Amino acid sequence: MNTATASDFHAAMTSAGGPLLGDSEFEFLRDFVYKHCGISLSEQKRQLVQGRLLRRLRALGLKDFGGYCDVLRQDPDGELGELASAISTNVTSFFREMHHYDLLVDELLPRWLAAKKSDGRLRIWSAGCATGEEPYALAMVLAEALERTGSKVDARILATDLSPQALEHARGGMYALDRMGGISDERRRRWFLRGEGRYEGTACVHPRLRELVTIQPLNLLHDWPMRGPFDAIFCRNVVIYFDKPTKQRLFERYAGLLEPGGYLFLGHSESMYGLSDSFELVGRTVYRKRAL
Repeated sequence: MNTATASDFHAAMTSAGGPLLGDSEFEFLRDFVYKHCGISLSEQKRQLVQGRLLRRLRALGLKDFGGYCDVLRQDPDGELGELASAISTNVTSFFREMHHYDLLVDELLPRWLAAKKSDGRLRIWSAGCATGEEPYALAMVLAEALERTGSKVDARILATDLSPQALEHARGGMYALDRMGGISDERRRRWFLRGEGRYEGTACVHPRLRELVTIQPLNLLHDWPMRGPFDAIFCRNVVIYFDKPTKQRLFERYAGLLEPGGYLFLGHSESMYGLSDSFELVGRTVYRKRAL
């Protein structure tokens, strides 16, 4: 009777679609991802992690997940962004959750610009900006408010994310026309340049929007180089990946960077209930920093 060897098993698994993610490798990845990204991976996520990381194994020329774990041990910071990109889902769109932008346009931006006059400073942070749709949408409403009021306020938007691929897309500012359904025709004409030739079917954000947006890599769990203060922080559809202690720490750090009375915007399925005493709910997934 023939006896299958470990190499025979590995070859069979590879021919069937790739190496298996073993128990020890999955436990290492779970611990690594939680420590560095704050994301809790349940056992039910094993197949998803295996499928998505197979692309990284091929890109790095690795034969198995043990080799990938060794890469993370040897250079955790160098591979962290790629790992985070692989296991998270960067789903976003222009003007997603429109009620947040309505609040900015109708109430917050006019109030801030009037209070800061011509010598003030206005800062908004898009934390978890993904491929850039959110910060560029914010830039549109900010640029329009500045034009409407004639304000000379020093206004800027900081956009950060952990994913190198997402940040590259955001910096490019090029979007397929079928991804722009949330933008009105008027704003498309005003704020986008239609691609031609090899860029047919795409549109590029206007240079004025690029002037307002600074795009930088950032891990929300690590040290933050910026000191604020910010008038508003958008952290939408990000904390759904985090456990309760990680959310609590993150919200307190946000509170420390916000102006008194500053605003924190969360995603439609996220809540701060029972997680922080530093904020009060003032709208649908809109929180205001409490006065001291």
